[in-house]
Amino acid sequence: MSWLDVTGHSYDDIVDMNAERTIARPADEVFAFIADASNNPRWQRGMVACEWMTPAPTEVGSRYRQRARFLGRSIESVFEVTALDPGRSITIETIESTFPIKVTRSVEPADDSRCVVRAQISGGPKVPAVLSGLMRRIAQRSVDSDYDRLVKLLEERTG
Repeated sequence: MSWLDVTGHSYDDIVDMNAERTIARPADEVFAFIADASNNPRWQRGMVACEWMTPAPTEVGSRYRQRARFLGRSIESVFEVTALDPGRSITIETIESTFPIKVTRSVEPADDSRCVVRAQISGGPKVPAVLSGLMRRIAQRSVDSDYDRLVKLLEERTG
């Protein structure tokens, strides 16, 4: 059974989104923060818990378990790091989930004290085509809010 099942309808993936923010912090500091999944509950709304299943350091093949809530539903997932360019980009994909997604986050220095963070998110549960536009807008708003929260959190940090 899919994440949201309505019999007799065609289904679409709900997620194909991007986010981009400039953060007034050094790129290496920002990358270290976003590459550590245990920080996700600090800036991603709906994230209940994230814990690494594999020991540090983070590398291709590293895995973590995540518990989240989206639209009132509990989502339990296991993610795997599928690509890593240390200090620059990380790609994670669900390997166990009712909400299958792939996320690539990248960090690019703008200057010594600022950087640009980009995220590309694709996949998601299949939803009835009639609801897919609405679900995409809800999901994009959620992602935009998360990245706004990330900017605020990191820019308020000292040292």
